[in-house]
Amino acid sequence: MLTATTVFLAAIVLSLLAVAMACVLGWANQAFHVEVDPKVERINDVLPGANCGGCGYVGCGEYAEAVATGDADLTLCAPGGGGCAQALGEIMGVEVSAAMPYRAVIHCSATWEQRLGRTDYKGETTCAAANLVADYQGCTYGCLGLGDCQNVCDYGAIDIVDGLAKINYEACIGCKACESVCPRNIISMVPFKSDRMMVVACSNDDFGKDVKNVCQTGCIGCKACSRDNELIKMDGNLPIIDYEAYDPDSAMEPILDKCRMESLFFIGKPTPEELAKIAHEEMPDRVEADFKTTVDDTEWRG
Repeated sequence: MLTATTVFLAAIVLSLLAVAMACVLGWANQAFHVEVDPKVERINDVLPGANCGGCGYVGCGEYAEAVATGDADLTLCAPGGGGCAQALGEIMGVEVSAAMPYRAVIHCSATWEQRLGRTDYKGETTCAAANLVADYQGCTYGCLGLGDCQNVCDYGAIDIVDGLAKINYEACIGCKACESVCPRNIISMVPFKSDRMMVVACSNDDFGKDVKNVCQTGCIGCKACSRDNELIKMDGNLPIIDYEAYDPDSAMEPILDKCRMESLFFIGKPTPEELAKIAHEEMPDRVEADFKTTVDDTEWRG
């Protein structure tokens, strides 16, 4: 009888505690309730929830708040793409023009064997650490090839092949994570106006003789690609492509034919016509530097 009474009293006490806690939680919910703009909630529902930070904000929630207050562009979400931008435009009541997707570009084309002045590096196997070592490799502009960009990519869009970072453009969403982590700043975001884009795959701004001393494929600054061509301008000894003026429907082969090295080529997907040209050929993993690079022997990446 004593045991039953004890159990009964305990049950009553627990029930009273439960009621008391429910009242406290209900009061706290009302007292500390923060009103959320319904527009922010709708925007959050549209965003993919990747929280990649590519938009420049800390997660999708902060970006949603910035969009709702009109402080952020509607086309900043790389994972969401154009569909997400259009949906945000409908919520905000504005028309969103079609935006070109941005994709990462590695401005270096030299494999490990094509880099000269290499040392037997024994330090921490990260690009950030190797970048502090003066004689890691001769070229102080080139890809370090230790995979910091690969490790930070949540989409599996980067592979390190023979000491060189390569982008898988089927997987790249343009989140900018690789761009921000590269200690040499040789990764940039390029607006893809078509499935393939011409890029300058070199970052060495030294004179041609100095470039040849440290790399077999680096741009030697001969300026042949920029002569009589408004698309390419020289920035010091390095050509820069004007992507605002870039027209993917124009014939780019004449520009490529002028490149004596392998620092100017296409990335992305080849066109059906180009695939037909090489349908019966066995393409090498990489075209060796023979100073005769053309669009037909360019390495296709992605």
